[in-house]
Amino acid sequence: MGEVAATIKIMPESTETDLVDLKIKLEDVLPEGSEIYSSKEEPIAFGLKALILVVLVGDLEGGTEQVEDAFAAVPGVESVQVTELGRPV
Repeated sequence: MGEVAATIKIMPESTETDLVDLKIKLEDVLPEGSEIYSSKEEPIAFGLKALILVVLVGDLEGGTEQVEDAFAAVPGVESVQVTELGRPV
């Protein structure tokens, strides 16, 4: 089984959301076999920042769906969007 690198943009509910704490919560809900490869914050507007995570997932059918669903259920997350898929380097 191979791996897929999914770049996922997580929008917090507000500018008050602690992104460091949010990342820890996201790590805690990762499905088995997935891991966060890298993370960064991206300024959006008016003080709002998105959390950009590169998550390694197995290349099975439905690859990122479990990760997206798990992330969307975390308190403080407004939206989850896969912005890029590819093979890890």
